[in-house]
This record gives sequence, structure tokens and C-alpha cells, in this order.
Amino acid sequence: MKIFWSDHLYVGEKARRKRYRIIRGIRRSKPIPGSYVITPASDGNNILDICPASLLVSPFYPEKELLVIGIASSYWEALEVARCIVDEMYGQTGGFDLLSFIGGEARKV
Repeated sequence: MKIFWSDHLYVGEKARRKRYRIIRGIRRSKPIPGSYVITPASDGNNILDICPASLLVSPFYPEKELLVIGIASSYWEALEVARCIVDEMYGQTGGFDLLSFIGGEARKV
């Protein structure tokens, strides 16, 4: 799996204290239990996907490219981070076009 990181990574309140451990765990394919990532939706019906970071190391995604735009230390925190992303996106663009909001700014791991 090829993971790209947003230049403006959204981080939850609790995840902020251990963000380096979460990011390092994902990079080393040993994610922190209970951590979640927020990515653009994999289908056209949604805006964002929230998935456990442990899912990134599963064999289901061997050749997929993934852009991480947020991290959280629990599912409820991931919901809050996703809400912040959508609020900011709507405030800046006046709509729900995530691709124009995040642009092409991402770093490859």
C-alpha cells in the first residue's frame, strides 16, 4: 500500500499527544491499537472514510494508494475530526468538493 499524507494533517485532541507514535506506527506497518485514519471516500457517495489504522496493514489493500488527511485515537474522536474537516471545507469552498479543498498537496511516505 502506498500511503500519502496531507500537508495539513488534521489531528484529534487525544491523538495530538501521541501523533508521532501513531504516524510512526502506520509508516512501519505496526499501527497503534485504537487509532483511526480519515481518508477521502473510496466511493462517490460519501465525502470521507474513517477506518482503523490496523486495516492499513491488512492484505486487502496491497496495491491501493491512500491519502491520509486526519488521525484520531478513538472512533468518536475520528468522528469529531471528520466533522472539523467538513466544517472547514464548507466554510472555505461553500460546498462539499473535497478534492478542490485539499488540492494536490500530499507527501508520500
